[in-house]
Order: sequence, then structure tokens, then C-alpha cells
Amino acid sequence: MTIKRLRKVRVPRSLLGRMLLLTLLAILLAQTLSSVIWLSQLRATQLEGLVTSARSLAHSMNATVSYLRSLPLAYRPLVLDQMRSMGGTRFVVSLNERPLEMQVLPSTQRKEAVIRAVDQVLRKSLGPDVDMSVKFVSPQDLRIFNAGLKLDELPRSWAHFALTLEPVNPPVLVTQIQMAPGEWLYIASLLPQPYTSLEEEGLPAMQLWFIALSSVFLLLSIGLLVHWQSRPLKRLARAARDLSLGEEEVEPIEIGGGSEVVEVARAFNTMRARISRYLTERSQLFSAISHDLRTPITRLRLRVELLEDEQLQHKFGRDLDELELLVKGALQCVKDTDIHENIEPVNLNLLLDCLIEPYVLPHGNGRVTLTGRAHWPYAGKSLALRRCMGNVIDNALKYGHNAHLLIEDDAHAFVLHVDDEGPGVPEQRLEQVFEPHFRLSGQQQGYGLGLGIARNIAHSHGGEVSLQNLRRGGLRVTLFLPRVVE
Repeated sequence: MTIKRLRKVRVPRSLLGRMLLLTLLAILLAQTLSSVIWLSQLRATQLEGLVTSARSLAHSMNATVSYLRSLPLAYRPLVLDQMRSMGGTRFVVSLNERPLEMQVLPSTQRKEAVIRAVDQVLRKSLGPDVDMSVKFVSPQDLRIFNAGLKLDELPRSWAHFALTLEPVNPPVLVTQIQMAPGEWLYIASLLPQPYTSLEEEGLPAMQLWFIALSSVFLLLSIGLLVHWQSRPLKRLARAARDLSLGEEEVEPIEIGGGSEVVEVARAFNTMRARISRYLTERSQLFSAISHDLRTPITRLRLRVELLEDEQLQHKFGRDLDELELLVKGALQCVKDTDIHENIEPVNLNLLLDCLIEPYVLPHGNGRVTLTGRAHWPYAGKSLALRRCMGNVIDNALKYGHNAHLLIEDDAHAFVLHVDDEGPGVPEQRLEQVFEPHFRLSGQQQGYGLGLGIARNIAHSHGGEVSLQNLRRGGLRVTLFLPRVVE
């Protein structure tokens, strides 16, 4: 897998998903390491047992060789015929004039270990100079007797009992030892159970079932634990969202979960109480300032009207107008971004239709166009959202002549793009236009508060307002409102 593909792998965003993924990876790693260690020890133990069985088999071969050597030459064929007629012997033994040529099976670690063990035992008993060969042959390539007969061409009672184990058909160990010139002893046998097949087994089925079931139970336990611990966090997230939206009555969240979560919940409840107290005091302060500022301005206007010098009266009036403009702008900024409403489902389609109705002609070609619809109501403050979207649309109509609205809506977020046909905004000024009373050169309309208020309202809903210059000309204002609190 390339690095690019790795980057495309999506990591779960929820705490439960990440914990389960991390736990699964830890389980797989731990089980893989433990299985590798266990399997290597198992194979080492099996190899040791295999070598022991091979040596025991070699001692039995040596006893057969000693027995045949003790017989007179004329009796040896008779004894072998009698053994074959009786059937059920461990070895298939014959005397040949020469060693038989057969196709040898590919070498493996276990085959080499068996061959070395048999060779060492026989040469220790028969002498190091004995002419001998030990090799593994498949049952299909096995040859017996001087004529080179196949296993299937012999009577079943002669060799099938000792050399076949259907349906496994394991390899046959063929040992050929020179007894005398022109006389070769042929011994064919299978290794004893459980080493008959000589194959290195993988993990047993029971071990695999144990790994799978233990992993499932552990994941279920971790999942239930994380779900139990994450419920207080979800309550905390909902309470934080309600608090950020400015709900007046945000109940203290229930304290529960682990000690760390309990500490966070207590800190949040304390913060909620402080913020509520601060908002109440600020509202009272706002009312007092509004009254205290408007009263002296009105009193000064009345006194200016009594001045006899018209030129001085005009100067005082101009200064009072400027002062009143600044006061109104400051009060409006605070007022428009501090809307005390309850959170309720808002029909965004109806809200937008009411905003753009004055600019849409019955047959099209109006100053505003709308593409797309909201699929679901949005939980928020109706008047605040109306003011936010209204400011964005008014800004496009005021400085860009026409406004083209595009809605993108899904289960995660509601997005409104508002494109205008104006000159756009210099890249270095894209953030400055959100500052209060900031105007680009040549713009003298309004207080310069519209986009700033829109962004503040979006922030209070957990969203954002961003600007982007279009390649074809004009400015795109994007309102992003999340439906899901991350």
C-alpha cells in the first residue's frame, strides 16, 4: 500500500470508534506476537519429538538388519516372503541386486532432521563406511523389488498396510543398505504418528477460535466501557452548545462517569453559573449605558438649537451627528450580536424565501437567484439567523449589485454560498472586513458592521463566515452552520 493510499484511510472521529480501533490493533499485535512465539516453541518441541521418533525408527531398522544378517543366505528370501504373506509389519523389506532409483522429494527442515538422525544411528551401529542411502519418496514414485514395481501393483496385504495412510498419503522413508556385493537391503516405512505427514502445522483451529472469541469479548467490553464513559461527555457537549447559543436557562449537567469527567462537569457547571451572572450584569450595563449616552446627546442638540451663530451651530451639529453615529454603531454592534432567543427548529427555506422575496421577479432575472434547498430544519435562533443571512445578502447587493445563492445541506452541516458581481476584496483585506467600522476605499454606506455581526452570530451557533474571491470576478461569502456538534 502506498503512502497516498494510507493517507486516504479514514480514522474514526468518535472516541468510541478510535478506542475500538486502537484496541483492535493492540489485540492483533499482541495475539500475533504471542502466536508467533507459541508456534515457534511448538514447532521446536515437535522437531525434537520428530528426531526422537526417527532415532527409535532407526534402531528398529538396525534390529531388522542384524536379524537378517544372522540368517543364512538361503533363508533370507524365505523369511521375507513369510513376513509379506503375514502382513501387518511395520516395514516393507526386500533384498535387491542394486539400489533402486526413485525421485526424491524436495528437502525441508524436518526431512533433513529425520535423515540425519537415521543416518547417524545406523552408521553408529553398522559402521561409518557402510554404503547406505536414506531419502524420502512420495507413494506415487515409490519402487519396490528389482523389477521396480509400483506400490499399486503389489497385493494390498504386502505393503499397503505399512506404507499408505489415506487420504493423507504421507512421504515414505526409504533406506537402502548394502549387505554384501550384489545384495542390497531395502526398507520402506512411514514415520509414527503424529509426525506422519512431516508438515509444519499452523495455528490449530481451537487456537484461532480462542483468539477470535477473546478479541470479540474484549472489544465488546471496551465498547461498553467507552460508551458508558462517553455519555457524560456527550451531555457536556450538548450543554456547551446550548450555552454557546446563549440559551438563558441551561440546566447544570448531571455529574457522573470517571473522576476526570466528574471534575470537568463540575468545572463546566461553575463556568455556566459565572457566564449566566456575567450576561445578566452585561444586559443591565447595556441598558444603563444606552440611557446614559442618549440623554446628554439629546440635551446637547437642544442647546445647539439655541445658538445664534449659524456657523457654530452647524459645527456643533456635525460633531453631534458624528458622535451619535458612533454611539448607534457601538450599541447596534452589541445589540445585534446579543440576541436573547430560545433555540428552536428553524425553517431555513422559509427564512431565505422571506429575505430574497423583494429582489426576485416572478419570471426570473431578478437581483437574487437561489439554487438548492435545505433538507431539514436547523436548531438555532430564528431572529439571529435571519439577521446573519440578511446581512450577508445585503452586503452582496450593496457592493456586488446582484447576489447568487447556493445551498449545500447534509446531515453534518448547512452551507450557504452567496456570490456577488462586485470588484471583490483584496486578499490582504479579507479578514479586516469583519472588523467593526472597517470600510474599503470608496465605500461610505452603513456602519461597516454587517459582516462582523454575521460572523459573530455564526460563531454563537458553532459555525463560521468566510470570504473568497472568485476567479470570474466577485466575492463569495460562505456561511457554515454545523448540524452535529463535534
